[in-house]
Amino acid sequence: IKFLSKCDIAIVGLDKIDEEILSHTPKLKALSKYGVGLDNIDFNACKKYNIEVLHTQGVNKRSVSELTLGCILSLLRNIYVSSNLLKNNIWEKNGGVQLSNKTIGIIGVGNIGKDLIELLKPFNCKVLVNDIINQDVYYKDNNLIKSSKEEIFRDADIITIHTPLNESTKYLVNKKSLNLMKSNAIVINTARGGIINQEDLKWALKNNIIAGAAIDAYEIEPPEDLEFLSLPNLINTPHIGGNAIEAVEAMGESAIENILNWIKNGNNR
Repeated sequence: IKFLSKCDIAIVGLDKIDEEILSHTPKLKALSKYGVGLDNIDFNACKKYNIEVLHTQGVNKRSVSELTLGCILSLLRNIYVSSNLLKNNIWEKNGGVQLSNKTIGIIGVGNIGKDLIELLKPFNCKVLVNDIINQDVYYKDNNLIKSSKEEIFRDADIITIHTPLNESTKYLVNKKSLNLMKSNAIVINTARGGIINQEDLKWALKNNIIAGAAIDAYEIEPPEDLEFLSLPNLINTPHIGGNAIEAVEAMGESAIENILNWIKNGNNR
């Protein structure tokens, strides 16, 4: 509050911007978002105090979609598990299964979901998709199968989620949905912590309800459950999805560019 109270414009990353903050920042006219996630900003409070939120979606999409694809391949081909075994002098030749021709379910077909679909095209996967926005033309043009979340949970070999975190997506993956999945299914979350119920996922991985998972975002960061992090069939990365060097530079440039355009358009009076 002390810092922002002096500012006309601020670039914010993951800092919580809410009524408590904005009620003490009378000079503030605009917030420019570094990054693409907006769940830390209270838009109603911004509207109340006449503060414009400047943001550009999709700036880091390739960074996130590449990490997602890497996690999928690492789990399916047993790269992660067999590498850790060999580090402990255990020679286990299990090459897993190919990604090619598998069924993948994508929940959330926005910038990242669409970019992942492009990366998957050479693998000739059957792609099931679900989104709250009607995108039937895009689905038809890209040979995608519009599906319910339940159909994706039940039928997909790989389930990957690319939605915001809100009331409708909170604990989207839980015991009920995990029990619908195939025993050889893998789940990927490179979106937001809280979309997957971590305790339920830990239960599913420990009891072989599903084959594996990859998590890049957590409800508490850094995560504190060391038992969860040590599960052999879980890839856990420290929220690096959007943090490829190219994406970091692009997000920074975008945050600055949005401010310059805002001033250029005569808003800083």
